[in-house]
Amino acid sequence: MRLGILGAGKIVNEILPVIKEIDGIEVLAIAARNEEKLKRLSKEYQIVKYYLSLDELINDDEIEVIYIGLPNNLHYEVMKKAIEKGKDIICEKPFTSNFKQTEEIINLAKEKEVIVLEAISHRFIANAIKAKEMIKDLGDIKIVSLNYSQYSSRYDDFKKDIIAPAFSKEFSGGALMDINLYNISFVIDSFGLPQDVKYFANIEKGIDTSGILILDYGNFKASLIGSKDSIAKTSNTIQGNKKTMQIPGSVSTFEKFEIINTDGSKENFDFNLKNKHRLYYEFVKFKEIIDKRDIKEANQLLELTRNYMEVLTKARYFAKIYYPDDKIAE
Repeated sequence: MRLGILGAGKIVNEILPVIKEIDGIEVLAIAARNEEKLKRLSKEYQIVKYYLSLDELINDDEIEVIYIGLPNNLHYEVMKKAIEKGKDIICEKPFTSNFKQTEEIINLAKEKEVIVLEAISHRFIANAIKAKEMIKDLGDIKIVSLNYSQYSSRYDDFKKDIIAPAFSKEFSGGALMDINLYNISFVIDSFGLPQDVKYFANIEKGIDTSGILILDYGNFKASLIGSKDSIAKTSNTIQGNKKTMQIPGSVSTFEKFEIINTDGSKENFDFNLKNKHRLYYEFVKFKEIIDKRDIKEANQLLELTRNYMEVLTKARYFAKIYYPDDKIAE
């Protein structure tokens, strides 16, 4: 699998050492605007080519698969260009800025018969897969509560009007898209689409710095908290009338989980491989799907992506948070 990487930010720095562990993935080129970063990464990870133009990398005939680690608002246009060139794609979350863009990309990928995959780490982590299987043992679900709160290193700058992409409407940022998406995707993977979506956001300068998303599943409700302006102990529970599942830490890493019985006794579980980064699992899976040209599984994953973006878009619109790509007048 000959890979080209778009971007040189935090997530790219995180994935490069992970990719080195996986046989059969060769990073041929990387593209970004910062040449110093490109030189450093190329030297450190033996990347043969770097480009200061995204289009040059997309047009490189040696590259089979493109990984997109760019700001959120660029995903849609870059994916369109890559699909037209017949490239398979691994795109960082969130997939696009809104549901309409996601629909267009999915339809175009199917038309051109290319594989397009969204990178959301927990979906392939062993603990997360096993936990989703064990939800049926909890009985009738009553309450789902997930909280992922991290005080962002960029929040202080944001308050001084130094706006990073993660806090920018123009870059399709905000807490919902950046951090609460992990909670959303796990709950949708586990229970499907909700009957109703409401997002109660703390909004500063037109963007949500934190908020509580309420998903109504009829027989139970899910409360999903995502915060970049305050910190809390990350804690997640799925409460049934027979047992409760507790997941310490973010579902994005899913390092372990436990089952609490009604008598208070506990069972601890950890199915993860030892000393493997959270991103290891998804890149192993992506390589398998692409190598086998498993269009069926790729399309199944895209349907989940479609569901995530439907909820994300409904939630933002409920909170009256609009991006330029939404083309909605405020």
